[in-house]
Amino acid sequence: MNLSAPLAWLVDHAGASPSPESFLAELGRRLLADGLPLAGGALTLAVPHPIIASRTWLWRAETGAVIEALDFPGSPPTKAGHDWLAGLGPVQADVAGRASNSPLLGWAWAGEFSPDEAERLRQVTRFAAAPLAALAAKAAQTALLEAYLGRRTAARVQAGGMHRGTGETIRAALLCTDLRDFTALSEVTEPAAMIAALDAWFDRVAGAVHAFGGEVLKFIGDGVLAIFPVTSPSAAEACDAGLRAIVAARAGMTHLDKTRQAQGLPPLPFGAALHFGEILWGNIGSADRLDFTAIGPAVNLVSRLEGLCRPLGRSVLISGAVAAETTTALVPLGEHTLRGIAAPCAVFTLPGD
Repeated sequence: MNLSAPLAWLVDHAGASPSPESFLAELGRRLLADGLPLAGGALTLAVPHPIIASRTWLWRAETGAVIEALDFPGSPPTKAGHDWLAGLGPVQADVAGRASNSPLLGWAWAGEFSPDEAERLRQVTRFAAAPLAALAAKAAQTALLEAYLGRRTAARVQAGGMHRGTGETIRAALLCTDLRDFTALSEVTEPAAMIAALDAWFDRVAGAVHAFGGEVLKFIGDGVLAIFPVTSPSAAEACDAGLRAIVAARAGMTHLDKTRQAQGLPPLPFGAALHFGEILWGNIGSADRLDFTAIGPAVNLVSRLEGLCRPLGRSVLISGAVAAETTTALVPLGEHTLRGIAAPCAVFTLPGD
């Protein structure tokens, strides 16, 4: 059986595509080279994700560029791709598989198309089912790992970094945050309401961390440990990103507390500490149950520094190591002894805290 060039590629090589967007771009390019007058293409995959129902990649024949659109629960899962294609010309879309959540592959014509051309695209969808199933499984695995582990750790696990005792040293600004009086609040609050409060708190902190290029390493009870890795010779950029994230999180919590007050609910006071140093982000645990954990003196210090927020009556404390790297105006609070830390720590806070 002689296969066309696009079908041969689907059989022999498409399964090795590094990502759905590269698959769509390469398939579209090959179909154009095979004489099909396409204006664009769209590929939709359902993903197991806390807030995303499906991801759609949109390819434009004129430029070869691929962009991504997200569908959220409650919206039609194919709407983004279909509407975009319809703006380019007549549309043909086929499910590349038999399951209800199978990948959806769609194309738009630059002009009129013949029954023969439509049949050729149906054959393409048929041959694309196997490699797309592999890509969908990989995308689902990536989404699950990133949701539970974060991007950095998920990438390491997928790359085979699952050996106990392995790790990497990271220079970063470390953010440690914790809700105040959480235990007392949980004793008098219904579990569902307590979970909703925790989710709202984590949304503000994690949202601020991610907005400024950081990564949440751990949710620990009602606390968060996050890092802003150094990506240039200077550590100032990482420290400044951590400071901006704290300001954003504090603004978000101020708004949340006003909303809770209007609902007759108590505020959610918190403490946050920022330090700069090296951590070992390592794979530890038992032989059959592993966890990625941040360890090292810098982690100990930022945790102890956060615990100083209540005695000092502050919501934000910043170490001298951060102050030495940033030009942001900080308010000195003197040197303080931290439990379990040998040397006194120079402590600062933000203006107005």
